[in-house]
Amino acid sequence: MAQYKKILVGIGILIVLSPLGLIADGTAWGEWGQYELKNILGYVPKGLAKIADINHIAFLPDYSLPSGGHGILGAVAGYYISVIVGVSIIGVIVFTAGRIIVRKEKFYRK
Repeated sequence: MAQYKKILVGIGILIVLSPLGLIADGTAWGEWGQYELKNILGYVPKGLAKIADINHIAFLPDYSLPSGGHGILGAVAGYYISVIVGVSIIGVIVFTAGRIIVRKEKFYRK
């Protein structure tokens, strides 16, 4: 575990700093909806227009906790929940893939 200490500390720092996005103007890079793309590109790609309304129910709309209201507290809590869930999911996927790869390498070495 000591070999991963720097990586884990870096991820921890990024988690703590994630609500800094709240002080930025506009949307985050790559999180554009139809309206932002229309303003940026002048049109909405056909594929995006077809699937734009698929997600009717968002777990945390606009990264905010509904119980926190529209204030900064609900938004910060929503950011932390989103980043912790996201990092956890990615961590489980990477850990599982690593275990599968190691297991296959041991199998083929025999």
